[in-house]
This record gives sequence, C-alpha cells and structure tokens, in this order.
Amino acid sequence: MIDLTRLKVSLLALGALTLGAANASAIEPMAETAEQYEQRMAWFNEANYGLFIHFGLYSQLGGEWKGVKAEWYAEWIQATQDIDRDEYAKLIEGFNPQGFDADTLVRAAKAAGMQYLVITSKHHEGFCLWDSEYTDFDVASTPFQGRDLLQELKDACDEQGLKFGIYYSIIDWNHPSQMRNEKKKGRSRWSQCAMVEGKKAEYVDYMTRQVLELMEAYDPALLWFDADWVDWWTLEDGIRLYNTIRATDPNILVNNRVAKRKTFSLDYVTQEQKHFDDAFSKPWEGCYTMNKSWGYKKHDHEWKTPQTLYDKLKDINEKGGNLLLNVGPDGHGVVQPEAYEILRQTAEMLKANPIIKRKP
Repeated sequence: MIDLTRLKVSLLALGALTLGAANASAIEPMAETAEQYEQRMAWFNEANYGLFIHFGLYSQLGGEWKGVKAEWYAEWIQATQDIDRDEYAKLIEGFNPQGFDADTLVRAAKAAGMQYLVITSKHHEGFCLWDSEYTDFDVASTPFQGRDLLQELKDACDEQGLKFGIYYSIIDWNHPSQMRNEKKKGRSRWSQCAMVEGKKAEYVDYMTRQVLELMEAYDPALLWFDADWVDWWTLEDGIRLYNTIRATDPNILVNNRVAKRKTFSLDYVTQEQKHFDDAFSKPWEGCYTMNKSWGYKKHDHEWKTPQTLYDKLKDINEKGGNLLLNVGPDGHGVVQPEAYEILRQTAEMLKANPIIKRKP
C-alpha cells in the first residue's frame, strides 16, 4: 500500500514541482543503486505480455461524429473532427457502460498468458474514469456514478495475479489551462494544444495531484504516461513528476513518456505500433492495437490474425521486450467478441509453441 507519510511529503513538494527549480539543468532522476533498480524491475522483466485498455467518452461514438467516420484513431475523434470543447463535454451525459465486466476481461487476459494490465484513467480528452476530487469531468458526474471501473479492474487483477497499471495523459483538452492551437493545422491544433499564458503551474499542480490521487486510491504497480510530445512539457517537468511519484512509492514503475521519450529512458522504454529491429539493452515494451484503432471504432474490422500476433509477440520477446496488446470496449463497456477469440487462438498457439523471452 502507499505510504501516506510519503504521500504528504510529495504533496508538500508540489510548490517546487510546479514553479520549477532555479537551476533546471541540474535536475536528475531519483537516485537508486543498480541492485535496487533490478529488484524494482524484476516483475516487468519476467513478464512478456500485457493487456492495454483504451476506454473513455470517445468509446460511445465508435469513431463516428454526426454521421462522419473518423479516418484515424477513434480516441482522437475530438481532434480529427475538430469538435468544440463544450460540445464534446456533453458526452458525459450519456456515459453509462453497464456492460463493463472486469472479471471476464481479466480472466481472458490471464488465459491468454498475460501478466499485467494497463487502463486509460484519463486520455487526451480529459475525462476521468475515477471519482476525482479535483474535477467534475469524471465518472461520478455521469449516469454511471456509483461504480468504480478502476477498482473493479484492480480487484480482478489482484484475484488473477496480474499487475495493475494506470495510463494518464499529460495533455488535457478539457482543462481550462489548455486550448486549441490556432498556429497549427489539422489535428496538430489539438496534439500540440497551447498552454494558456500563466496557467502552466496551475495545470501541473492539478495533474500531479491527480496522479497522486490515483496512486493512493488504487496502488498501481505501474504508471503509463503519454503525450510528452507537447511543446510546453519539458524534460525537466517530466523528471520532477517522476521524482514525486517515486518519492511517494519507491517500488512503482513509470514508463519513459513521463518526460521526453527521445532522451529519457526510465524506468522502461515504450514503443508504439512498432518495435526495435534488434535486441535492446534496456527494459522495453512494444504496444500494438488488435485492429487499427486504440479506442472502439465500429467500422474497423481490420483485425490482426492470431498468427500475426503470435509472431509479433515472439519477435518482441526474443529482443527482450514485452508486448502490450490493446482492446477498446464499446460505449456499453463491452469488448468485441473478435478480440476475445483472437486472444484465445493466440493462447493456443503459445501453448503449442512456447516463447522464451530474452533477458534485458
């Protein structure tokens, strides 16, 4: 469980985190010995396969807005269809995924041979899948209030022996600190969302408090960050957040996207829709969609075959990495039967021809 004394210390440190240090270039990741790092990474290095779940308000749309099909990832529909923030936020009124079944999903992951799971607690849209003290743009403000999807998944993971991980996006299209970047074109106006002048410290404080809130509530084994690409998020910002997380829970794992992925490699490197051509010397993970989209896209039927996924898992494992394979439940919270069947068939192939992972 989270050390509450450490949590209080981390909260007191938020002022330094949001305002920055006098000498930003001197900021270094929290120190630990090689032995401590190896012990902390042990379960991840022993694992080879995990389940990614993309789920949010976008799941209700299924990749379609007012009759127009999204051409790219379904969870990016606010950007690709350039939907006004206030209009998009109305989707909260219909969020009621009564069909979400954490036990069935985690059992399927376990049967597939997976050892961990990561769920999008807050994607770029800013909607929170938990009841957050710091915003009303969350599950507690929907018709689904009263259920806690993250806790249901955490409990199911604990029962089945899987590690529980939480995804959190650095950008937030709903937060008043950020706005569409009119200097950009297309979806870049959203992916490179502009920071309102004078609002960065407020947002970093908000984000950090939410991350600590998630840690206290769900005690995840892993935090999976995204959207480090945005211009206003610096390497130093990421290292400060990383250090705050590790000061709160020295045993937690954090992917390298907490800072700038091109230069930061702790605690492990995440690759997306691709993976290394050769063996890599550090712990790493390749994450892939099962069809073409991360979030549910009702007109996306381009499913990867079990053979394709087996070959991808084999190639990644033999190069020392883990495969994090995604499913996207629909607006009712239901995972498509094709996804379950692909997981089942791939598991049969793994039983017939086990894969030995190369140690990093």
